[in-house]
Amino acid sequence: MREIKEIKKSDRENSTQGMRVIHGENRHQESTTGRCLAFAEAARLLGMAVRGQELVVPSFRSPPREVGRRRTLARHDDGSVTVSVMVRNRIWESVLADMIEGVVAANRMDGIDAEVLRDQLWEALEGESAQRDVA
Repeated sequence: MREIKEIKKSDRENSTQGMRVIHGENRHQESTTGRCLAFAEAARLLGMAVRGQELVVPSFRSPPREVGRRRTLARHDDGSVTVSVMVRNRIWESVLADMIEGVVAANRMDGIDAEVLRDQLWEALEGESAQRDVA
């Protein structure tokens, strides 16, 4: 197991509390972990935005099982839908856009209804982000 060194108390006064100093190869590991947590949080927020609207709330996973695909959608016999999105080595906004498009596709929406849903989902993601910035 690789070692992650914590910032000394005296150094914390000049940095964000709880921030980790990552050395060497651990830098990639930390960014991957952060991306996974952000992906899970985005999935939670999208699910909350869709619930109560009589729409399908898909589950999300990463990566897609099909090699080379950035986003896939699987419909299951029980009516549930799984949206798989590639997270690694991608621009974060592209990942979020694929998650939103997955919700739209899961609900077989198009036209103005799809546009309205996309706007609602972006607002749900941005609203949470703005609240964190203020806190």
